[in-house]
Amino acid sequence: MVGNKLKYGFIISLIFAASCKMKKEYMAESNAPLATKKPKKLVKHGDVRVDNYYWLKEREDNAVISYLNEEKAYYEENTKHTLDFQSVLFKEIKSKIKEDDSSVPYKQNGYWYFSKYKKGKEYVIYSRRKKEIQAPEEILFDCNEMAADYEYFSLGGLSVSPDNTLAAFGVDTVSRRQYTIQIKNLLTGEIYADKIENTTGSSVWAADNKTLYYTKKDPVTLRSDKIYKHTIGTSPKEDILVFHEKDETFNTFVYKTKSKKYIVIGSSSTLTSEFQILRADDINGEFKMFSKRERGLEYTIMHYEDSFYILTNKDKATNFKLMRTKEGSTASNNWQEFIPHRPNVLLEDVDIFKEYYVVSERDNGLNKLKVVRWDGTDSYYLPFDNETYTAYVGTNPDFDTEILRYGYNAMTTPSSVIDFNMRTKEKEVKKEQEVLGNTFDKANYKSERIWATARDGEKIPMSVVYHKDTKLDGNSPLLQYAYGSYGHTVDPYFSTIRLSLLDRGFVYVIAHIRGGEYLGRNWYEEGKLLKKKNTFTDFVDCSKFLIGNNYTSPEHLYASGGSAGGLLMGVVLNIAPELYKGVIASVPFVDVVTTMLDDTIPLTTGEYDEWGNPNDKEYYEYMKSYSPYDNIKKQAYPNIYISTGLHDSQVQYWEPAKWIAKLRDYKTDDNLLFLDINMDAGHGGASGRFEALKEVAKEYAFLLDLEKKVP
Repeated sequence: MVGNKLKYGFIISLIFAASCKMKKEYMAESNAPLATKKPKKLVKHGDVRVDNYYWLKEREDNAVISYLNEEKAYYEENTKHTLDFQSVLFKEIKSKIKEDDSSVPYKQNGYWYFSKYKKGKEYVIYSRRKKEIQAPEEILFDCNEMAADYEYFSLGGLSVSPDNTLAAFGVDTVSRRQYTIQIKNLLTGEIYADKIENTTGSSVWAADNKTLYYTKKDPVTLRSDKIYKHTIGTSPKEDILVFHEKDETFNTFVYKTKSKKYIVIGSSSTLTSEFQILRADDINGEFKMFSKRERGLEYTIMHYEDSFYILTNKDKATNFKLMRTKEGSTASNNWQEFIPHRPNVLLEDVDIFKEYYVVSERDNGLNKLKVVRWDGTDSYYLPFDNETYTAYVGTNPDFDTEILRYGYNAMTTPSSVIDFNMRTKEKEVKKEQEVLGNTFDKANYKSERIWATARDGEKIPMSVVYHKDTKLDGNSPLLQYAYGSYGHTVDPYFSTIRLSLLDRGFVYVIAHIRGGEYLGRNWYEEGKLLKKKNTFTDFVDCSKFLIGNNYTSPEHLYASGGSAGGLLMGVVLNIAPELYKGVIASVPFVDVVTTMLDDTIPLTTGEYDEWGNPNDKEYYEYMKSYSPYDNIKKQAYPNIYISTGLHDSQVQYWEPAKWIAKLRDYKTDDNLLFLDINMDAGHGGASGRFEALKEVAKEYAFLLDLEKKVP
């Protein structure tokens, strides 16, 4: 990997100096870039695939960088008529956001912690106040100052020592999610010489205030595979290896229980988990196995008094249950049921307090929060009153409190942070998201939950929002979004950014397709491995429902998805291109077979339980049957906008680059096909809060231009 932006700048300047020579290598008569075909045979299970664009994987090849820059230049040339409108959209979106905003403070270990933004600044500032919320502010980190010399900047893993004097933090300036951990003295402002490279960024303090446990990454695959122990003031070369996760399908991580009594090392794959524990004050002790991994057994652990509570799918509890065991007998054969499994209710999480525990559930797709006293004298659900909302437990680091902090928003209702007294049942809205300007009134918007019937008879829910003046007569533009993988659920949520579409007549739809967990764990199981195609056909069947019920028409229907949702977009484009006017595919995972056969690529081996292992012929053939890159056809495709980042560690840049090259060769239409590549960023795009909005403005301008709504 080349991570030095100065090096890239030098390469790019050489490329442009020689552009006249190199252009002939891959340019067609039109002004659209046409990549050179260099056939490479890929053989597996006796099957031969020919990849004409495999060469685009060579990141340091001048011809590759030149081609990417030609694609970027082609996109910019063909959208320059929208630049003024992009600027209008950016300013409009930005104008709704309170620039000098701050978070609601939360109390931890005697301090009130909060974050804030200053007007006109891109990055967050982390601060705290001692004991009283009105006490003088102590600025811990001003990321605006720290990011000044970088195109990309991310601070993560902020962890304060038990005595409140030190903070460990991770910094990534490349967007490869490889963080360097450093330590800051919060009393003097000094940043110590300790620099621990190639980590996840997060770390955990032992009770002695000088020992850190952290997670290291494999330098090639970027898999989190080792836990080390570091002592302040010593060289990272002297750090002690505490645990090495050798199974390439697992990742490892480390954290501290809310009770602060235990440091926990976790190992997890898609289907299996395992934990080891060590008392936080036992600096020289060895981690002890909590319960050995069993294939298909998933669990997470929480500590309270003299017991551990285990959220698990043990004994075929598909939607999970809560079990309990004593500190000295943690193996799974000692676990006893505490909250039983319910076939129709997904148990998502449990938060523990001194007098109460709070259960996060999902029932028929809807979030529910249940408060229960440990002594059994009281139990109740918090009331929510519609079907397009999101409710979740917020930041609650204090153990000894009767206040539950939770968040709430709906597709027509801005986000609120609420403090709820679990004893008196009184609530206080600590903050409601401000939507600046005089144009927003939540009464101007409508939302609903609707259900499409999939081709196999399943009912697929969708969350819909639109302006009250938008007519549902088949002529309104509609943006349909979905993700549909890893059991990740996209709940209905409020977005100030989305208002720029809604106010211009767009309908916005989140399709809760199989592959997520919106309707429980089984909803996920029915959209993975050898049932993955359900994810794609669900999305298409939702589109057909929206068209058939006059929410929109093929002349006005747009689809959007990113990463694994970009895979969804790629498949949909191949199997039902006629349904859509345009598609946005962000950092798309589209070369499924080749990527899953390459175990040197970050994430690959840990993905086998999601997609299957193509070294097995059955999975190979199934993947190949839907992989977007392998299934491009000689057919008409809709207008397509693809975005990626050169340093993306999750979906390598060459997947969308190869995809667009092959699409250009095969497509039989004259529709737009753009690759917008950020040569400085990775999977998450730009790091600044306003720079990221410029990327949204590009996407919205693409849609609105197709709708002839660009002035």
